[in-house]
Amino acid sequence: MTRIASMGVRSTLMLAAIPLTMLLTPAAAQAPGLAMLDSLQSGEWELRFRDSATSRRICVRDGRELIQIRHTDSGCSRYVVEDGTSEVTVQYTCRGNGYGRTSIRRETARLVQIESQGIVDGLPFQFTAEGRRLGACK
Repeated sequence: MTRIASMGVRSTLMLAAIPLTMLLTPAAAQAPGLAMLDSLQSGEWELRFRDSATSRRICVRDGRELIQIRHTDSGCSRYVVEDGTSEVTVQYTCRGNGYGRTSIRRETARLVQIESQGIVDGLPFQFTAEGRRLGACK
């Protein structure tokens, strides 16, 4: 009887350890791949900001350049909030230079809608923009 009771306690402890093991699994192994951004055509893109008449041109290689429009830091950490077939949302932190959250909605492989907000150099920013592929990078 004692042996059966101790086996039950052992089984319960082993089952209780499973969720703990799942929590300790590295986040990188669970990170989504942002495949929607890979489906965008590479080349020179023009970003037209809706709150002003300004625009900006950038060379897009894999679409990830559209995530950090206001932060040009390369060492920012990113957390994927949503990784859909037509929309992605990424939150990022640039140590010592602020943070941001960007949503990119794909209309076609050559046209996207971007919403972003955050803090850069101690000041808040918020914008919406349309990104359109123009051609090859210069």
